[in-house]
Parts: sequence; C-alpha cells; structure tokens
Amino acid sequence: MPGASSWSFREEDFKAISGHMSALLRETNVKSLLLVDRAGQVVANVGEPPQFDAQAFASLTAADFSANDQLAKMIGEHEFSSLFHQGEKESMYLADVARRVILVALFDNRTTLGMVRLKVKVTVDQLTRLFEDMFNRDGTEAPKLEGFAGKEAEDEIDKLFGD
Repeated sequence: MPGASSWSFREEDFKAISGHMSALLRETNVKSLLLVDRAGQVVANVGEPPQFDAQAFASLTAADFSANDQLAKMIGEHEFSSLFHQGEKESMYLADVARRVILVALFDNRTTLGMVRLKVKVTVDQLTRLFEDMFNRDGTEAPKLEGFAGKEAEDEIDKLFGD
C-alpha cells in the first residue's frame, strides 16, 4: 500500500482534512486525533500534543492495523475497518480511511466509546470522499506540503528500528 511519500496534497486538501478532524475533536471531546498513513507516517494531528514519540506511534499503529487485516482474513473477513484498544485510563479507537490512512482517536473518561464510534463514522465518510477525490484527480501532480513524509520522518523510523 503506498504511503504519504507517494501522494501529493494541496493546501486546500490539508485544510479540509484538518477541518474535519477539528470538528470531530470538538464533537467528541477526545484528547487528540492523528491521521497515519499505512506506511507508518503521521499525516496530520489535532488536539493535545502527544506525550510520546508520534512517529514511533504512527509506525506501530500502521503495523497494528496490518496485523489485524491478516487476522481478519484468517477468520474469513475481508478486513476490520476499525479497532478499539481499551486501557485503564486511556483508550484509542482506530478507523480505516479510504484504505490509505488510519484515523486514530486517543481519549479518556471525558467521552465514551459510543460517542467516539458514532462521530468517527461520519468523519471517516467525509475523509474517505476527500481522499478518493484527491487520488482520482486527473491532470498534473499537486505540490507537496512541507512536513508530509519528509526526511525527518524517515530518519525517525530509521532511529526506531536501528537502520
């Protein structure tokens, strides 16, 4: 699956992505939202800044989603479109967007899983349409925004895995 390094984003794309994510943040009272590509790179984030290495988290999130795709196939499902991990104080809900990126909601007891699931579904539909439109554009390639799958992200992954 191609990662963000093979995509191009226009400024209006990034504004629309951020707008949908910010609306979800307000509607659900989650702590933070991250959008991670299937190659393990952070595409966007809103809300409280993570108190952990976001790039390492993105890499593990992509691996988690890939592993669960294989588990789904083993039990006869095509895929799992969402995952939920519950902790004692913190939880996370992950949802597939356009088979290209993963929306991650990090939340605590300020909201409920039901609220997160309900509102994430709407946002996933909006983001899926947005990403599908981006990938189906014809014409010239849009300019890349700084910060997407840049050299810094690759360096972080290399540090994580020792290469």
